[in-house]
Amino acid sequence: MTAGRAGASRRTVLRGLLAAGAFAATGGSLAACGTSGTRQTAESCVSEDLSADEKRLVFSNWPLYIDVDENDESKRPTLDAFVSDSGIQVTYQEDINDNNEFFGKVRNQLSACQAIDRDIIVLTDWMAARLVRLGWVQKLEKDKIPNVEANLLTSLRGRSWDENNEYAVPWQSGLSGLAYNAKATKEIRTVDELLTRPDLKGKVTMLSEMRDTMGLLLLGLGHDPSEFTEAQFDEALAKLRTATESGQIRRFTGNDYAQDLAKGDIAACVAWSGDVIQLAFEDANVKFVTPDSGIMLWSDNMLVPNKATHRGNAELLMNHYYEPAVAAELAAYVNYICPVDGAKAEMEKLDPELAANPLIFPDEATLGKAKVFMALDESQERTYEQKFQQVIGA
Repeated sequence: MTAGRAGASRRTVLRGLLAAGAFAATGGSLAACGTSGTRQTAESCVSEDLSADEKRLVFSNWPLYIDVDENDESKRPTLDAFVSDSGIQVTYQEDINDNNEFFGKVRNQLSACQAIDRDIIVLTDWMAARLVRLGWVQKLEKDKIPNVEANLLTSLRGRSWDENNEYAVPWQSGLSGLAYNAKATKEIRTVDELLTRPDLKGKVTMLSEMRDTMGLLLLGLGHDPSEFTEAQFDEALAKLRTATESGQIRRFTGNDYAQDLAKGDIAACVAWSGDVIQLAFEDANVKFVTPDSGIMLWSDNMLVPNKATHRGNAELLMNHYYEPAVAAELAAYVNYICPVDGAKAEMEKLDPELAANPLIFPDEATLGKAKVFMALDESQERTYEQKFQQVIGA
């Protein structure tokens, strides 16, 4: 099996799901609702690590988010290699389909310092930040994950909700930017064009995920989405309201914009890089754009929840996936941004075309324009979400 064929296999699956409107991108989960829960600390909720005696772990992830042998879907080459090398048996579950849905599934146990029978869970930045804020995840031992310490991309270090990189290890990342169909419109360069260009009126969609849409609008106004004020948020929201009320924006979407963009039913949109990679493989007229003002970067992160009893085994698995060769093999299949420095050189040996794809391995200029949305406390999250939902009519 070559890396290129692995990627093609996944694209075949995604084409069918996109046609059915069923696939939800990891970066595009439902908008966060207000949260309440019992906060924990390492002292109030003590977790015991049994890794020395129990060579196993349970890993919960999103669907279609790991490499699979196209000739035998029960085989996951990079995971199978970890099992073989470490002797640790892994129960791999694709049971995370939406951040809020998963939070609802586990919140009662985690708030009560009870086990959720998982040693690794993968959640998007804002939800990972929420669990960190609530004290529901275990601190990682950095000396057990030397590959992460050495190879994590600089752009993913020191995030506001995990400044010392102690709780979360990015699994894969993605970009939220602009996309257009060249058969339906001329080139798009700025967010403001989507909001104001007369030829695009009624042919634009934006994402119902607040952090993606508002992050790009904040950037368009010269504000920093990783550190902004409520007044700046309101300024960006006012621009969005004007465009919505004028009919410039057709609607706010989840992942379903991809079908309309591919058909040319919409001309331009706010989009996730992973979707556009898949569409561009089928039609080169579909283009992803890094706006002149900057782009939003998000990650899905591996976390060890409280009361998980195999943190040491989990750390070994995290370290395994930060070997550049392993990371390249995974990235060749999933086609999202690889968070591992050195993986691009390894990918060039597997699939030079994928190694050259700037949506899998963005250049420094692109990453230099990328921002991670500011971590919100419970009050901010509730306030900003309510304001945004009122504008988009959700």
